[in-house]
Amino acid sequence: MRTLPLLLLLVASPLVAQTAEPSIVPRPVSVTTGHGTFVLEPATVIWADSASAELAAQLADYIEPATGYRFRVEVGGIPLAGIRLRRDPGLERLGEEGYSLQATRDGIEIRSAGAAGTFYGIQTLRQLLPPEILRDARVEGVEWTVPAVRIEDRPRFGWRGAHLDVVRHFMPLDFVKKYIDLLALHKLNSFHWHLTDDQGWRIEIRKYPRLTEVGAWRKETMIPPFQSDPALRKYDGVRHGGFYTQEDVREIVEYARKQFVNVVPEIEMPGHASAAIAAYPRLGVGSEPSEVATYWGVFSNIFNASDSTIAFLQDVLTEVMELFPSRFIHVGGDEADKAWWKESPRIQARIRELGLKDEHELQSWFIRQMDKFLAERGRRLIGWDEILEGGLAPGATVMSWRGFTGGLAAARAGHDVVMSPTQWSYFDYYQSADRANEPHSIGGFLPIDTVYAFNPVPAALEPQYRHHILGAQFNLWTEYIATTRHAEYMAYPRGAAMAEVVWTPVERKDFADFKRRLAVHLQRLDALSVNYREPRE
Repeated sequence: MRTLPLLLLLVASPLVAQTAEPSIVPRPVSVTTGHGTFVLEPATVIWADSASAELAAQLADYIEPATGYRFRVEVGGIPLAGIRLRRDPGLERLGEEGYSLQATRDGIEIRSAGAAGTFYGIQTLRQLLPPEILRDARVEGVEWTVPAVRIEDRPRFGWRGAHLDVVRHFMPLDFVKKYIDLLALHKLNSFHWHLTDDQGWRIEIRKYPRLTEVGAWRKETMIPPFQSDPALRKYDGVRHGGFYTQEDVREIVEYARKQFVNVVPEIEMPGHASAAIAAYPRLGVGSEPSEVATYWGVFSNIFNASDSTIAFLQDVLTEVMELFPSRFIHVGGDEADKAWWKESPRIQARIRELGLKDEHELQSWFIRQMDKFLAERGRRLIGWDEILEGGLAPGATVMSWRGFTGGLAAARAGHDVVMSPTQWSYFDYYQSADRANEPHSIGGFLPIDTVYAFNPVPAALEPQYRHHILGAQFNLWTEYIATTRHAEYMAYPRGAAMAEVVWTPVERKDFADFKRRLAVHLQRLDALSVNYREPRE
C-alpha cells in the first residue's frame, strides 16, 4: 500500500506535551514534545526540494558512519514517509537562520526560509538522535530514534562567534577543522582566526615571503610561569612555528562555508608587530634589531606610519581579501605601545605633517587608512576597542574586550559592536578557583555558570542603540595552551554555555535546565572525542 505523504501524516499526528524537553544545546525558542518516536531504518529516504538538495546529501553523510545506513536522497517529486527538507517562504519571520522541525512516528520535516535555517534544523536533528550518532564508525546495538517533537527556532544574535589564537601556539589544519565542526554543532557562525602577533606570522603572503620564512618561527618559547624579570625567565630551547599556505586557507574557508561558518581573519596593526618587523625591519620604528618574540606580553615593537608601511599592510590585506570572502576583516588595534612613537623624531615629524594632536590620533589615522581601503573594496573593518582612542574610523565595528565600556561608547556613536569582555568570554582563564588542580593558565577565573550568565546587551545601553550589538563570542588565547587537547579542555563545555548565550532568548535561559541538558550533551562531545573539562566545582 502506498504510504501517505509526510505532510498529511504530520497533520494527522498532533503533538501533545508529555515529557521533558530533549537535551538540545543551545536551547530552542519553542519546544513541544509529543508521543512516540520516529525510527531510522536502512530504507529511510531523505526528500528535498531543489533548494535543499546539497543539505540533504550532507544529512545523509552525517547519518551514515554511525548507523551504517546510506539513505537515498530524492530531490523533487511527492515526498513519502521519511525525512523531508524544504524551503518555506512563510517562515521568513524566523529569518535566514531560523527553522521549524516536526517529528512524529511517521516522519520528520525541517522547513526554513533559507539554507542556513535548514542547516541548523539538521544540527538539531543530530541532537535529537542518540549521542552515538556523532561517532565516525558504525555503532552496534543502538536504536536510532527521534522523539516526537515540534520545534520552532531562531537565533538571538547574528554574530555568534569563537576565536582561536594560532600564533602563540600553532594549531594543525585538522584541528582547525574540528574546531569549526564544533562551532557548527553549537550553531555558532563566526570563526575569528587570530593569524598574526608578536610570537609568529601564520598566513602566507606571496608578495612578502619573509613574513613566513622568518616571521612564522621563533627560536624557543618561555616556560610558565611568566616572569616579568628577564633574568628569571626560562625557555624550552625548542624552535616553534608553522604557517598556513594560501591553499590551506582556501581549504579552511570552504570547509567552514559548508557549515555556515564565516571565517574572520585577524591581521594585527599597528601593535603586536614583532614577527612582521623581524621579517621586514623597515616596517618598525626602533633602531635595535627585532626578533620573533619568545615570551608573552605587550611589546614596544610597532609599525611606523610611513606611506610605504601603509602600502605594505594594504598589500597584505589585498591578499587576505582574495582568500577570505568575509565581509569583516579584523585589524587588531589593541595594546599598541606608543613609547617608540613618542621617542622617534621621524614619527613626531609625521604627526605634525598630518596635522594630528598626538600618538593616539596617529593610531586613529592609521586605522582610518585601513578602514577606507577596506570600505572601497566592499569590506568592513573590525578591531578591538582600543581603536576608539583618538577617534573611531567611520565604518569601523568595535570588538569590546576590556569590559562593556568600549562597546557602549561605540554603540552610542552609531557603530556596530561585538561583545567579548574578558570577565565573561576569555576562555584562557581558569575554570576553577582551585588552580593547583587545573592546567597552568594566564590567570583570571571564569567558571561555566559565569559564562552562562553573560548578557551581551548591557542594561545600561539605551534601547535605541541596542540594534548595534551584533552579538558576542568567546576568545581562546593560547599563550599557555600548547596542544589541541588543552585547547579543547579550555573551550568546552564553556563553549556550549556561550552558544546558549548568543542563540537562546533571555527568557528561555535557565542554568539548572542547561546543566540537565549538558549531561547528555557531554555524551555527544565524548562521541566526537572532545577533551572537554568535566563539570565540577
